Amino acid sequence: MPEERARRDSEKHQVLMINRQYAEVTGVMNVESFDVKEFVLQTTSGMLSIRGENLHIKALSLENGLVSIEGAIFDLVYFDEGFSAAQKARGVFGKIFK
Repeated sequence: MPEERARRDSEKHQVLMINRQYAEVTGVMNVESFDVKEFVLQTTSGMLSIRGENLHIKALSLENGLVSIEGAIFDLVYFDEGFSAAQKARGVFGKIFK
């Protein structure tokens, strides 16, 4: 019974951000890539990109589906299936600068 509850809890996806300096993400299945400017996370709700400056991992536990990130956070973007981040960015800027 406790294993079943832990499995259900790990499937939940939540993002907690504090003052754009700290983000805690649950429901993380994998860290696809990361550097000081961008983290790409595979979550139970899709791919999530967190961009900013001086980003670093504060805590990581893929067993529990948890990633904590510190740094100056500028944006969080979910990728739709079949679209790359570059295609999404072109779509937004294409609408603005039409």
